[in-house]
Amino acid sequence: MHGVTRAAEAGQLRATEQRRAALRSIQEGPVDVLVIGGGVVGAGVARDAAMRGLRVGLVEQHDFAFGTSSRSSRLLHGGLRYLAQGRVGLVREASVEKKVIHHIAPHLAEPLPFIFPTYRGNRDWVLWQLKIGVKLYDLFCGGRNLGKSTWLRRSEVLQRVPDLGAAGLKGAVRYYDGFTNDARLTLDTLRSAAKGGATVLNYCRFKDASRPGDWVCELEDRLAQSIFRVRARAVVNATGPWAEGLPHSRVKLRLTKGVHLVVERGRVPVTETVVMTQGERILFAIPWGERTLLGTTDTDYRGPLDDVRADATDVSYVLQVTNQFFPTVKLVEADVISLWAGLRPLVADAGGKPSDISRAHEIHNPEPGWWDVAGGKLTTYRLMGEQTVDHIVQGFIGLQFLQGLHGEIGRCRTAEEPLLAAAETSGVSGILPPEFSRAVVEHYVAREWAVHVDDVMVRRTSWHYYLRDAAARAQQVAVWMAELLSWTEAQRAAEIARYSQIGSCPATQKPECSADAKQRHDRPHAPVV
Repeated sequence: MHGVTRAAEAGQLRATEQRRAALRSIQEGPVDVLVIGGGVVGAGVARDAAMRGLRVGLVEQHDFAFGTSSRSSRLLHGGLRYLAQGRVGLVREASVEKKVIHHIAPHLAEPLPFIFPTYRGNRDWVLWQLKIGVKLYDLFCGGRNLGKSTWLRRSEVLQRVPDLGAAGLKGAVRYYDGFTNDARLTLDTLRSAAKGGATVLNYCRFKDASRPGDWVCELEDRLAQSIFRVRARAVVNATGPWAEGLPHSRVKLRLTKGVHLVVERGRVPVTETVVMTQGERILFAIPWGERTLLGTTDTDYRGPLDDVRADATDVSYVLQVTNQFFPTVKLVEADVISLWAGLRPLVADAGGKPSDISRAHEIHNPEPGWWDVAGGKLTTYRLMGEQTVDHIVQGFIGLQFLQGLHGEIGRCRTAEEPLLAAAETSGVSGILPPEFSRAVVEHYVAREWAVHVDDVMVRRTSWHYYLRDAAARAQQVAVWMAELLSWTEAQRAAEIARYSQIGSCPATQKPECSADAKQRHDRPHAPVV
């Protein structure tokens, strides 16, 4: 008991002192770059800038990876559908980047085979065209994709996926992309940025900024409920769905919602990802350890940004498509273990279907020293960071800021150097959730900025989505965190109440199924991450 007490005291001291030190550091003189947004793109910008020798601060109003960066399809992909749309440049760019991530974060970039079946009468996805497409796909990776593409006869498809619908099946193509853990990729990128000297703060909100010379940014420490100011030579708006609402931002977005369901692997028994189509629409059945991920949807969204939820029509739609492709499984809502709903912050295009909007990213400089980064994909996050810092450095040269910067500006090295050493990720970061233990919770509190139960359950471990008894496990995590962070009984109870508000499965949600929701799903939509 004394050992546990001493460990708790040490963990609490370390976490508290780390935050105090970060708050002091970010306020000591101007930072060269202040990144607003602790999703994967902001993390990529911070890592790149820090590794080049710039003095970097990053703030996030919620937890790191709170938004889009923990609610994607978890795929690293060039986008075979984009190739069909003729967006060759985007496909080539993403195809190269998925291999880069495989190099710098092998623990978070697992080669994943995809089987894309085709059926008689489907004019949107024709087998001979897909055969050409997957070979082009390999070429865009320099001829060295994560695996070699091929095609399968009808009998070979059914041998690999016995539960797939056989009626009208003509054959399939088989190609490779990558599987990741989006929240872990964000967190490990932030850990790498911090090792490079960046100061990162979650639960710290950007409120406003003025520019008498350097930018003077007003920030709110949401944990201490205090206001402070930071001077910055450059500010990067990398806030994803929130980007349009920031003061000084010139971003215009079209938000679309994507929903994913988690079911037992035995209910949809796939060993390789299966592509499911309805007309031009695409969904995936993705193997994830003992689970299968199903999704996603792509519908316009105009609701609250801080509380994105699936409605009953979202769930029904994904189940219906899955049952169409796997007619013997007969999934029902009770089979759903958990789900998540996230937003895609697409660069605004008022016309066309959500699935037709470009996933390309844009970097703009509407005011001296202010940079808006919008659009893009999980797969290209590192490249977005590199290009953003390139723009910032060129801006510094134009403003003759180089002499006032902190040291020499180096070249970009983010595509070459690993995010972290293997010893720093073993047992705490991977595609599958870590073993449930007090030791990993202590790690997340002491070394990964976790301050709430949901920080651990949702984003650092995915226990929230993976475990059937997640609510009971959250109770135990709250006990451990209470010891580590010296919570009172009232604080521990408040943490459990906070965690219970997270919408994760149909039974715990308030369905907003309505004629309007149904209408959204009657329009064509397709998944993208």
